[in-house]
Amino acid sequence: MAEQDAMTVTDRAALVARAEELVPLLRENVEATHRERRVAQANVAAMSEAGLFRLLQPRRWGGLESDMRTHIEVVSRIAEGCSSTSWVLGVLQIHSWLAAQFGEEAQADIYADNPDARVAAVLTPRGTATPVEGGFVLSGFWPFASGCDHCEWILLGARVEGATGPDAECVFLVPSEDAPSLDDWNVGGLGGTGSHSVRLEEVFVPTHRCIRFADALSGKGPGLAIAEGPLYRSAAAPALVLAVTGTAPGAAETAFRSFVERLPGRPVAYMDDLQQDDWTATHLQVGEARTRIDVAKLLLARVADDIDEWANKGEDMPLEIRARTRADCAWAVRQCMDAVEILYIASGGSGLANSSVIQRAQRDLHAVNMHGILMLETNLDVYGRVLLGKTPGTKAI
Repeated sequence: MAEQDAMTVTDRAALVARAEELVPLLRENVEATHRERRVAQANVAAMSEAGLFRLLQPRRWGGLESDMRTHIEVVSRIAEGCSSTSWVLGVLQIHSWLAAQFGEEAQADIYADNPDARVAAVLTPRGTATPVEGGFVLSGFWPFASGCDHCEWILLGARVEGATGPDAECVFLVPSEDAPSLDDWNVGGLGGTGSHSVRLEEVFVPTHRCIRFADALSGKGPGLAIAEGPLYRSAAAPALVLAVTGTAPGAAETAFRSFVERLPGRPVAYMDDLQQDDWTATHLQVGEARTRIDVAKLLLARVADDIDEWANKGEDMPLEIRARTRADCAWAVRQCMDAVEILYIASGGSGLANSSVIQRAQRDLHAVNMHGILMLETNLDVYGRVLLGKTPGTKAI
């Protein structure tokens, strides 16, 4: 398709349809993506051509500046083809949203000469920034930089030497060539995300490529001065949590479809003349798995709609809804994992094959649920604290 056409389509249904068109290609490249431990270049090229990396990118820089509901639906549909590709798409989309929290000069650094530029990130303040004339010298080690092999820029969190209060933790925008991948992502679940570590040794970062972590997390960075639409007023912490959930319902949907398609003609082991699709136990398993996946989708839709609603109002999202979004996101991805676990066990010995769609989804969903921001117990604790009138116990809200 022509690039101009790719960059003007903003209708949700059209963008989801574009994602769906890529599913066969993504499925063809699943094994290569997992084997190479990074998203297949053909997948990246196809998503770029379809404009999917520009979904949350500012319109002033050639982006689509869509909304969070479209984001979650597109990412989920991509996961029906490849979970690792979906994960990378989801985080790179939200990082382009986060980049819009920086001032105009930093945004121009990213996009002015390359509207297709992509941004990776590790936001946890793991490094150290030393103030110098005109900026900072940044050093440190940052693991879990998903998709870093396919990005021109990376956002890195660090503590500022000598600073106190909100100035003590900042996010820095760095060219990816200054933050080489250590090629150390060797895992089972989401093995194709290329979530390698990066290391910096005394890299200079000019002042305009730095914002306070508190401003980034509150969605009130200097970039709001040039923001034209409501998208960049979205509550940042809820948006960042939502960004790592879209893979789960898509992976679960693919596993469910695979399970149902393989049922006809399958006997129940060690039973006389009993077919699996005629067995009451199977009916219960399918019914429960389907319901869990549907519940997950409804919860994530509510989160996305809440974020969009309060952004459109131009008002701060209330604390209770912020806490609820964390609980909803964690509960949703756990429902997807539990649904696929039911189907995985019900698949019998053949489900153990590395080529099994259900087995792969099971691994990927365990990986999603192990992300620190999606730990169910943590997020329920935060929500419960707020419901009881206590402090949430976290800045990530």
